Amino acid sequence: MNNENHTTVTEFLLLGFPHINGINAVILFLLILIVYIITLIINSMIIVLVVTRPQLHSPMYFFLQQLSFNEIVFLTVVVPNMLRVIWLEGATMSIMGCITQTYIYCAVGCSECHLLAVMSYDRYLAICHPLRYSTIMNIKLQQCLVIYCWVFGFMITQITLNFLCQLQFCGPNVIDHFFCDLVPFVELSCSYTYALQLEILFGAIPILVIPFILVVISYICIVSTISSISSKKGRKKTFSTCSSHLSVVTMYYGTLITIYLVPANRHSLTINKLIAFSYIVVTPLFNPVIYSLRNKEIRFTIWKLLSSN
Repeated sequence: MNNENHTTVTEFLLLGFPHINGINAVILFLLILIVYIITLIINSMIIVLVVTRPQLHSPMYFFLQQLSFNEIVFLTVVVPNMLRVIWLEGATMSIMGCITQTYIYCAVGCSECHLLAVMSYDRYLAICHPLRYSTIMNIKLQQCLVIYCWVFGFMITQITLNFLCQLQFCGPNVIDHFFCDLVPFVELSCSYTYALQLEILFGAIPILVIPFILVVISYICIVSTISSISSKKGRKKTFSTCSSHLSVVTMYYGTLITIYLVPANRHSLTINKLIAFSYIVVTPLFNPVIYSLRNKEIRFTIWKLLSSN
């Protein structure tokens, strides 16, 4: 490609929601801001409770604490700039800013995929091997699994980052989205992106497919064990220990599959943005709420904390 016939792009224009303006944009801005603040408060509260309350010092709550921290990072990477885009009804972002946001967004999302798989493994051990659970899932293994999730997430997406840093952009520079999502960002490049597209495709196997398979296998074993319990009350009690995690996994992977695995021509760009909106803004709020409402220990701890004040 002849570079002298093209202008080098230094920033992108994020359109956000171009059909929402005026008072509607203000309402949307305030709604997202309120949800963002509530999500930060709830997730932070779970982190503090798990750290400070001895009754919550168990592997399940340790992983839940990490999930809450993951959600805080995930939200903060996207939402503050998203609010700026909505308030200004479109805002610019530098190429390096887009690359940084895309990298952290993908890395944290990858870490969450593996963390949810680790949590399903934890539930598998607790239900299928209760007598060996405390021996296997000791504090050292918990820490190693969490470190693995974070390190793997940021290391494997380093490959994508290297490709992104080599891209050239000659125009256009308009992204019809509220953040620098990977696919629309790469589509604007005038560089040869076939190698990057292959990396994204094959990278989905260790990032998304393998953790999902591990989750499915874990729950097949869990359901098999629960179905062998003769007492209906016993089955219900055992299943309640993993129902919160199953709800979160279903919502998380269901949204990811809809966004990234369903062909783009199957739904409009507006619908795709709405799905991404629910995945980025709504899901991080629902995750701790689901755990809080379904988990007896957390409900009791929160109630005890509130009543003591």
